[in-house]
Amino acid sequence: MSAENPVARNRKARHDYEILDTVEAGLVLRGAEVKSVRDGRVNLQDGWATIERGEAWLHGVHISPYDPANRWNVDPVRLRKLLLSRDQIRDLSGQVFEKGLTLVPLDLHFRNGFAKVTLAVARGKRKYDKRESLKRREMEREAERHAGRR
Repeated sequence: MSAENPVARNRKARHDYEILDTVEAGLVLRGAEVKSVRDGRVNLQDGWATIERGEAWLHGVHISPYDPANRWNVDPVRLRKLLLSRDQIRDLSGQVFEKGLTLVPLDLHFRNGFAKVTLAVARGKRKYDKRESLKRREMEREAERHAGRR
């Protein structure tokens, strides 16, 4: 699998947030969590990331327990450490401490056998921004329909 073929995708993130920047981070998983991720049993909808004491952490991501490993399963919504370089953490923390910016996971994929998560530095959209983007998308669809008829 590659970044073009994600295991899980947070489709709601692009609707609720304006994406300003993206970065790929490694993800520390324990034991059977890797098999569960490979099966695609991941929910990124409620996820967000924070930077605390020079380390990046992923919150609210649900990785379902892997049934055959019932005894070695861990908490499905536990904190998971993100693997980023010191420079990346410094850059992200500078951006996140600006007003209204947050780190949101966009997708989870495997690259060279390692689990990676694509994080976005994002600003929350207001209700009228969402309506505006829906109108723009609808107008683009109409234009394509009219262009296809000619």
